[in-house]
Amino acid sequence: MIERERRQAVFARGKPETRWQGEPLLGSIYGEEEVDAAVSAIREAMDVSKGFGFTASPIPEFEQAFAAYVGTKHAVSMNSAGPGLDMAMRYLNLDADDEVIVPAVNFVAAPLAVAGVGARIVWGEVDPHTLQLDPNDVEEKITPRTRAIFAVHMNGLSAPMDDYLELARRHPHDAHGPLAVIGDAARACGGGYKHGKIGKAGLLNVFSFHTMKNMTTLGEGGMVTTDDDDVAAYCRSTRFYGGATDVWGTSNVMTKVQAAVGLVQLSKLDGFIAARRALAQQRTEWLEGVPELALPPDPPDRLHSYYLYTCVVCDAWAGAQRDELMRRMDEEFCVRCVVANKPVYLHRAILREHSGGLPLPVSENLGERILCVPIHPAMSQEDNEYISASLIECVEGLR
Repeated sequence: MIERERRQAVFARGKPETRWQGEPLLGSIYGEEEVDAAVSAIREAMDVSKGFGFTASPIPEFEQAFAAYVGTKHAVSMNSAGPGLDMAMRYLNLDADDEVIVPAVNFVAAPLAVAGVGARIVWGEVDPHTLQLDPNDVEEKITPRTRAIFAVHMNGLSAPMDDYLELARRHPHDAHGPLAVIGDAARACGGGYKHGKIGKAGLLNVFSFHTMKNMTTLGEGGMVTTDDDDVAAYCRSTRFYGGATDVWGTSNVMTKVQAAVGLVQLSKLDGFIAARRALAQQRTEWLEGVPELALPPDPPDRLHSYYLYTCVVCDAWAGAQRDELMRRMDEEFCVRCVVANKPVYLHRAILREHSGGLPLPVSENLGERILCVPIHPAMSQEDNEYISASLIECVEGLR
């Protein structure tokens, strides 16, 4: 832990020039390489025989490079992760009696995809240590109506996909066989699982290239990765009106300018993750020994990408005390933290209407204790130390 004398020296340097937020509005780093790639793609598109076509180069090249990076047979690009999540649910051809198990501590995207096809959301508790969907709770929630386990690689750490796959094998659906295991990897691009990358294990995984994410394609974009030929064909078809598979679809294509920038960002991604991990590891050393804070785990079988640096305050500080800690960090030290995330059903009525089995005490308790402290690959060691010292100072001031 950073001792008081050292903290005073840190504060004497003054506040960082950047007012760091829990989720910075640009999650990666852009340079002239991205600008040059975008301009080059635009100039090429000025040829009337080429344009910005939805299959134009370098879209296929970006897909191939991303598939090779993740280690899958296929990668299918689109304009956002949201359509990818929707495609995953539509591919399963769910009806109102079908159930999909989704972690309650979550962003709205994955459960909305389940609600969007009219299926029933079954909320799963998360492991309070990792914030990943708890396999033990999943097994208790499986019924003859369960069709899928919809995991989220929460805040940069891989979910235990092999555990879900084993459950899917042991509890097959009577008509459809082993349950589908799907990963929402929106916050985990570049992270690792066992001996590979996040995005390999499961029927499919969906990535986001939104402006806040670990890499971004001009603020929006997404990718589905899979080894399944039918899934890939379905996604390629439905991202442009579904003609090839003769199902419902709309237009969710990526542009060639996004893909050109994506290739550059992908070449830098491992560097971004290495920078995030170095900051996180140093911060963990500085914060160790603060009894009110549980720090983010870094399991040996996974490579945490630290999209967010997620702390959990002690039970006694749940709710008002956690919120006061965030207020002091913001107002006294100009560091904005974020809660990512409370159980989704607490603030979205449409999701409560499509679900049952509420409440979830573990998840609701965590929702009052989660505290995500700013981290970014461009953050300096000095800023990281200032943020860590500020957090210790605020905790000590609240004791």
